[in-house]
Amino acid sequence: MVSPFEIAINKLWEIGAFQFLFPFILTAAIFYGLLRRSRLFGEPERNVAVNGVVALVAAFMVWAYPVLLNVDIQKQFASFFFGGTVSMLFIIFGLMVVSMIIPEDISKTFGSREKVVIPFLIMGLLIGLGLFFSSGLMGIVFPGVGEMPEDLLYSIITLVFIGAVIIGVIWFTGREEKK
Repeated sequence: MVSPFEIAINKLWEIGAFQFLFPFILTAAIFYGLLRRSRLFGEPERNVAVNGVVALVAAFMVWAYPVLLNVDIQKQFASFFFGGTVSMLFIIFGLMVVSMIIPEDISKTFGSREKVVIPFLIMGLLIGLGLFFSSGLMGIVFPGVGEMPEDLLYSIITLVFIGAVIIGVIWFTGREEKK
């Protein structure tokens, strides 16, 4: 028996909500948040309408690309966001396990906040790039480039990840301790 959620998702898919509406709303919200944060048009409280109009126009311009070129990106986005969600769950689970093991005064060991944040930013960037390549978005953003064999693509992603881990280990073990 088909569940009501499957019916609702199928109806949303039929009207194109996953192809245009939801990505457009997400893009507009990201642009609006970036405009508010950057204060490009002045104080955010005084320029709500300007930030909103610019965010909506920019989102329409971004999502005109797949519509005008008749490119379907539903599967790639679904794969990208599902992979991102699974990656975040693994990272959160790993941080919970690590938080049970490490001592409470770990901040004294690392010294500054940047020494802790930079490896996480690098790891996040590598995970994002891996998801970008593996979801198939590479072929949409750069047509013709993403048509490489899948095993070669996964080999490159694996080598980059292993190289980043090796560089991270060398960086952590080779740094000088300040006294």
